[in-house]
Amino acid sequence: MNIAVLGDGGWGTALGLVLNRNGHRVRMWGPFEDYIHSIRESHENKKFLPGVTLPPSIEWTSDKAHAVEAADVAVLAVPSRFFKQVAIDFAPLLKPGVLAVSVAKGLDKQTHRRLTEIAEEHLQIGPVAALSGPSHAEEVARRIPTAVVIACTDHDRAVALQHVFNSPEFRIYTSDDVIGIELGGALKNVIAVAAGISDGVGFGDNSKAALITRGLAEITRLGVARGARPETFAGLSGIGDLIVTCASKLSRNRGVGERLGKGEKIGDIMAGMEQVAEGVWTCRAALDLANELGIEVPITEQVVAIVHDNRDPREAVQALMAREPKPERHAPTK
Repeated sequence: MNIAVLGDGGWGTALGLVLNRNGHRVRMWGPFEDYIHSIRESHENKKFLPGVTLPPSIEWTSDKAHAVEAADVAVLAVPSRFFKQVAIDFAPLLKPGVLAVSVAKGLDKQTHRRLTEIAEEHLQIGPVAALSGPSHAEEVARRIPTAVVIACTDHDRAVALQHVFNSPEFRIYTSDDVIGIELGGALKNVIAVAAGISDGVGFGDNSKAALITRGLAEITRLGVARGARPETFAGLSGIGDLIVTCASKLSRNRGVGERLGKGEKIGDIMAGMEQVAEGVWTCRAALDLANELGIEVPITEQVVAIVHDNRDPREAVQALMAREPKPERHAPTK
């Protein structure tokens, strides 16, 4: 198939490699011609996926129309901050019937909507799928066995995309719970920032286990309030992605949190980063969404206070630990 990957970051590049290995014709798009030219010349995405050799059979372009010319599948792999504008820009260029899948993990900053909702509104090409799960780009690019989920409200589209992406090293499951799959992927980044802060302050395994577990409770509460199924968060895009993002040294969100925990300022951290740490941008949108829905998200609230309001991390931990004692799970309503 002809596949356009919109986004030249590490994740888009890793997926381009997966699709290329599966025998598809892959055309990668990035916004800056100078950088795209450097990738063409060096066969390496040095900023976002260094050390991985890219085959010449993957085409690289900064021309929007050329990127999606004759594309059967469009992979939306741009950060959440740029997602809406990219959808608007490409909407008139995509042919009817193209299968679109969002692989970004975040929320729209202004509206707090999921990214497939943004894509469907502007692309007008039918249901847009979401791909999510525990999947560091560096490992996927190097053929480390990985399993993820593709969710779509149209089952046939989900299955079609499953066949496009599935390989011996990249196993694809399907789901129809797009809300749960997307929110699991977006909100785990916020909890990963908290886990990194815990590491940076010098806390131990007990603290991180508590953050992961109670973070999952927050994600599930918020997801169910938005219409997701609770069991989705026990799967790859819930606890699976949460574990890998909170624990791995490859996690940018955990890494940002660790530096915050050691006393660095968020402006200094972000100024020196080429790659995106979505949790920094998603935490505010997640808190706003939770407030709109009347959902308690105390960990997210403290991440926002640390990241955006310069709260001392130790004070944030004290605030979490001093909350009113309560049952771990509320009794079901009758």
